[in-house]
Amino acid sequence: MSFSYFDSPAPLGFSHRGFSRDGLENSMAAFRAAAELGFGYLETDVRTTRDGVLLAFHDATLDRVAGAGGPVRSLSLRELRQARIGGSEPVPTFEEVLTQLPDVRLNVDIKDAAGSAELARLLNKHGAQDRVLVTSFSDRRRLAALRRLSRPAASSAGVLFTALTVLLAPAGLAGLLARLGRYQCLQVPEVQGRLRIVTARFLAHCHKAGLQVHVWTVNDPADMERLLDLGVDGLVSDRADLLAEVLAQRGTWPQRGSGPAGP
Repeated sequence: MSFSYFDSPAPLGFSHRGFSRDGLENSMAAFRAAAELGFGYLETDVRTTRDGVLLAFHDATLDRVAGAGGPVRSLSLRELRQARIGGSEPVPTFEEVLTQLPDVRLNVDIKDAAGSAELARLLNKHGAQDRVLVTSFSDRRRLAALRRLSRPAASSAGVLFTALTVLLAPAGLAGLLARLGRYQCLQVPEVQGRLRIVTARFLAHCHKAGLQVHVWTVNDPADMERLLDLGVDGLVSDRADLLAEVLAQRGTWPQRGSGPAGP
């Protein structure tokens, strides 16, 4: 099955938690800034509040980005509305991101178990399956969301299936694993510990199996150029401004303008 999520000209540029040089990650201001740079793909994370609302938020607690506040899962949406990212920006709900930025596609990392069902509910509610790449380090959370969707959505492998693909791709099993695990791409660091994951051989195995490979988190233009020359299909970056410049020089910018995939 092909997914229109990937139909923008490769390579894809993903703005990591939006774009902000001022620590306003995962805020509407950061997401809008990335969109204004021309990004058609935004990366974000989702966590659920005590009353079951899905937030666009990475950390388990508010403390790092909002100064104080404690665990997200112990707070209600009303309580969280008082928090300010970087002292100035409210924490958005995922539904706000989805509906206020209708022309972008989202790479969504599910951070807790409750988020699987709520993400699926919101995608079904808004008919937004084609706009979202469902991801999670936990394959269990990722697959739980996919099973609840009324229409299929694209997905990226979690830790288990990524490790299996790295191990078994040379044996020609990448395609079989992808079908079993219901994913169409791998999102990986270039290097994990002493293991170099992204090599020309690994990319060739993945591409033969029909899998895209996106690399995170790449912030240096020289590294961006090197990885793109190697043949990766996408880059995730905190420096959306620099990634936009690199992709513009390659003639694949801006990504915005084609509109979201249709239902």
